[in-house]
Amino acid sequence: MARNIGIPGVKAPERECDDPYCPFHGKLPVRGLILEGVVVSTRMSKTVVVRRDYLHYDKKYKRYERRRSKIHAHLPPCIDVKEGDTVIIGECRPISKTVAFVVIGKKEGG
Repeated sequence: MARNIGIPGVKAPERECDDPYCPFHGKLPVRGLILEGVVVSTRMSKTVVVRRDYLHYDKKYKRYERRRSKIHAHLPPCIDVKEGDTVIIGECRPISKTVAFVVIGKKEGG
């Protein structure tokens, strides 16, 4: 039985897993930032790299510039994701040295 993580628009996955770091089937709370990005790497075990593109305003030139950042996120086994998919990630407590986000869903149409 998947638990409700309290984020509107995010449904629990169909498959079940026994991962303690799964927000739906484990005990990991999701709080803080909710971000969206594109998966660029799935080579690590249970971890994906998500690229996030955003605009930054430059006051001197009075225009926006494109920036991007890479975020490592934990991938529970119950969520099927491959490179190029658009995913929604949520902030959680630090799981490892570089991982403080968890994948909470795959965005439809992206």
